[in-house]
Amino acid sequence: MTRRPIIALTPGEPAGIGPDVAIAFAQQPLDGDLVLIADPAVLAARAAQLGLAFSARSWSGRGNDRAAVYVLPVTAGHPVQAGKLDPANSPYVIACLHRAVQGCLRHEFDALVTGPVHKGVINDAGIAFTGHTEFLAAESDTAQVVMMLAAPGLRVALATTHLPLSAVSRAITREHLTGVLRILHAGLRTRFGIADPQIRVCGLNPHAGEGGHLGREEIEVIEPVLAALRAEGFRLHGPVPADTAFIPASLVGVDTVLAMYHDQGLPVLKAHDFAHAINITLGLPFVRTSVDHGTALELAGSGRADPSSLRAAVEAALTMVKPQMRTDEYR
Repeated sequence: MTRRPIIALTPGEPAGIGPDVAIAFAQQPLDGDLVLIADPAVLAARAAQLGLAFSARSWSGRGNDRAAVYVLPVTAGHPVQAGKLDPANSPYVIACLHRAVQGCLRHEFDALVTGPVHKGVINDAGIAFTGHTEFLAAESDTAQVVMMLAAPGLRVALATTHLPLSAVSRAITREHLTGVLRILHAGLRTRFGIADPQIRVCGLNPHAGEGGHLGREEIEVIEPVLAALRAEGFRLHGPVPADTAFIPASLVGVDTVLAMYHDQGLPVLKAHDFAHAINITLGLPFVRTSVDHGTALELAGSGRADPSSLRAAVEAALTMVKPQMRTDEYR
């Protein structure tokens, strides 16, 4: 028989909409077991504030014969007030993520779905935190990962992630870009089932450097990397100017666009379909997806938070892990 996937969900910043959308999503029928790694008291209080019924079994490390929602308890450090950040709860946010990663590495969970965190308040608490992508790579001892954002009809991957713009050019080396493209190519094959992926690669500079007149990164780094990988059979288009890379007619047959930095690619993806956009980390030893929105503190506890992105993230995780699910017994 095919067993049900077990999906770990970290709601993220407890003062934001992460608990709201997790509770709203848990009201729906599930095609698997959902394990919320969170403080049960936080979830219960937010559900009461939203006027929603919420009940979940305590996670014991094993599902039962019917799909269910579970809670794996981690205690918050301080009372939570919707919409009000508190650095005292930042260690709680990190503890939830740490427990989720450990469960994925031990194969207790088949995938991890993350809710939004607030990087600023985590750093205000004295915890160095660049973002989920970098944290998960460090926690799993993974040397290099790739951030991909996906929405219906468009995938955008990033060569660099959460860096100041002034640091981007130095970060795009031949070695780094080669690693990114290898991870992206492998992820499209293994996670998305695309046998021979086509990847469109943006240039770094305006007009892809204009033949060296607007920058030489394309000539000295990007073009040599693409040529070397094409010789191995990779189907790579570029480097192309970013201002025309996303024209719909030019994306026919393209599986993913690789942008060189965060704000080169993500505004296009979010404008394309913000409500259903999700974040995927490729290169980890487990499946990880995430919502592609922030904590939206002003909406927390209001009942106006939209769970569409979380629904899309969970559905994507289920799709990516299902080919691995064949077994004769449930966990």
